[in-house]
Amino acid sequence: MPDTPSIAEPIAVRASERVLSTPEFLAAVRAEEPRVAVFDCDGTLWSGDAGSGFMRWTVEQKVLSPVAIARLEERYRGYLAGQVSEFEICGEMVQIYAGLTESQMKSAAAEFFRTEIDANIFPELQALVGELQAAGVEIWAVSSTCDWVIEEGVQRFGISSDRVLAARVEVQDGIVTDRLIDVPTDEGKVAALARAGIHQPDVVFGNSVHDAAMLKIARRAFPVNPTPGLLERSAVEDWPVYLPATVAAK
Repeated sequence: MPDTPSIAEPIAVRASERVLSTPEFLAAVRAEEPRVAVFDCDGTLWSGDAGSGFMRWTVEQKVLSPVAIARLEERYRGYLAGQVSEFEICGEMVQIYAGLTESQMKSAAAEFFRTEIDANIFPELQALVGELQAAGVEIWAVSSTCDWVIEEGVQRFGISSDRVLAARVEVQDGIVTDRLIDVPTDEGKVAALARAGIHQPDVVFGNSVHDAAMLKIARRAFPVNPTPGLLERSAVEDWPVYLPATVAAK
């Protein structure tokens, strides 16, 4: 979710800020010999914001009713204007699908990811996750985007759904409800990890200021494709940043 630039929006990195090359980035990760690695998803494993993207796509595909669409669009405008919090909008973007079937949502998420996000996966991160898994590292994906989209997306990285901490609601008898289970954002990402028994991961990868709390608890933090807010925080924390090739080329 925001503090996530669009796919076409370049990151302005000052010359004084340390940017790791791909070999330096990989060497730094390997040097930590991690046993537990945590990844944000939107903007970190792939470019763009799959959360708001899925919302817009389901509107275009008429998955939602006109009444639901109008309500969500009003709330999202409020979010962009700073009148609705990150936690609130991320939760409401899952709750809005109440009344639909879980199978509908999984099918929609699969089609959305295949057509809208697959091409934006960062190959360097996909290869890194594969390398870590081959070494027996425990991998977790943490996101404020809905679980249907994240669970679909991280299949490309070999991450199982039981290692996904994402925004989710209760499903009763196969029907989506509006009862929130979790919305991992900001300090909520740290809390979600703690509930899973992860208190100090060895390495954490994130792109947004909403990942800063999670990055802070890592033995080594890796800002990837950082937004302006996280870029500023990285300078304060002395976290070198990494730009995947498709980002660095802009």
